[in-house]
Amino acid sequence: MDPRSLSVGQRVGLLVKALDGAKRTNEALAQCTDGEAMLDVLLDASAKLGLGLTRKQLADTPPIRDWVWWKNKEAVFTIGDNKPRYQQDGGQGRPTDDADQPRRKFLGLF
Repeated sequence: MDPRSLSVGQRVGLLVKALDGAKRTNEALAQCTDGEAMLDVLLDASAKLGLGLTRKQLADTPPIRDWVWWKNKEAVFTIGDNKPRYQQDGGQGRPTDDADQPRRKFLGLF
């Protein structure tokens, strides 16, 4: 059966399964400086497996899409003031600039 006849999601699934235990490919992915470099490694792996995936298909299909945005430190979606979620959460537990001001008390409704 020709893997190119499968849907994009199925071909990406085959690629992900092939990456499980592929030590050299996983090391190459870990050493990539950004998501574009990861896509280059994944395109090469796709070509070797005969999957025929394109850069756009890889960049748009989970879980590869999620790996790329994580490597680029870009959030898939944003909340609030258009600040990526990982930046909103990044300062939790750390003192902020307004640490000199007394903390406000919430009295609640009950």
